[in-house]
Amino acid sequence: MALETLRQKIDAIDVSIIEQLNARVQLAAQIGSLKQEAAHEVYVPSREEEVFQKLLSLNRGPLDETAIRAIYREIMSASIALQKALFVAYLGPEATYTHQAAIKNFGSKVAYKALSSIQDVFTAIEKGEADYGVIPIENSTEGAVFHSLDMFAESELKIAAQIYFPIEHCLLSRTPLEAIQTVLSKDQALGQCRNWLHRHLPNAQLQAVASTTEAVKQAHTLPAAAAIASALAAELYDLPIIKKSIQDRMPNVTRFLVIAKKSAPPSHNGEDKTSILISIQDEVGALHNALIPFHTRNINLTKIESRPSRRKMWDYHFFIDFIGHYETPPIQALMVDLKQVCPQVKWLGSYPNAKS
Repeated sequence: MALETLRQKIDAIDVSIIEQLNARVQLAAQIGSLKQEAAHEVYVPSREEEVFQKLLSLNRGPLDETAIRAIYREIMSASIALQKALFVAYLGPEATYTHQAAIKNFGSKVAYKALSSIQDVFTAIEKGEADYGVIPIENSTEGAVFHSLDMFAESELKIAAQIYFPIEHCLLSRTPLEAIQTVLSKDQALGQCRNWLHRHLPNAQLQAVASTTEAVKQAHTLPAAAAIASALAAELYDLPIIKKSIQDRMPNVTRFLVIAKKSAPPSHNGEDKTSILISIQDEVGALHNALIPFHTRNINLTKIESRPSRRKMWDYHFFIDFIGHYETPPIQALMVDLKQVCPQVKWLGSYPNAKS
């Protein structure tokens, strides 16, 4: 088939796509008006995931899942923007991995607000300065982000969604590798590249800073300094990449949480996850007793993490993730069982158990 004929076919398809996209967005705007009249949330993660799964079931290629999600993420973002001005706070500054995860989840059409600490993200939502927040919670290499866990112990905000984001660390510098004396990055990023740094820069001083983006900014001005950050940060702040993919493990994935004043409603397919915080009695077998209800009710635990409660020495909270939604009868029954053996049981949120 001739080149010009193929281009004419594409042009005709584009006409249809534009018409259908505008029709879809108009319907979404009508739904948004009904939601606002009923005081419902415009952003509903469980509904979005249902749409994604439906689209993926219809897809016959050659577009893969990543492409389908990226395309429709922007369509949904544009629809939300027509329904309501949505503000999303994130652990900044611009071009951090948290920023990139937020864009992956909300698209480019909402308003973003970069904040300097995880606590600031919580505070912005509590004060109504942002509708949602995005924070890191754990990494597949380095484990939990403890400051995020500690904030949940103190706050009444809920988890509305989770985001899994692949992390590719790059070494950025204007100095040749053999002359680098200082490497700056966020503590988690330094930890994820620990072995690589030991092999290639054994004598360099490792310096933790507030974010990967802050590391890039400082590496611009410090002599013989490098930063560990993303390729996007390198482009945005004009600092050359001298080595890509320096993380110790592949894949290297960070899980982020979307926090809000309300949690997400149950998914129609039942694929939800719930997070809770518990405390236990100071006695032999207390943790075992707290875990028995999960076994008895055949509920799958996906994570358990302990943190000092800060109330007294050697007193701990346990953060637990498991499959199921808080509002369903099986999980409500579980919560009753837990309250009989745990001094504190706090629901942190339920949300779609999406892995993408």
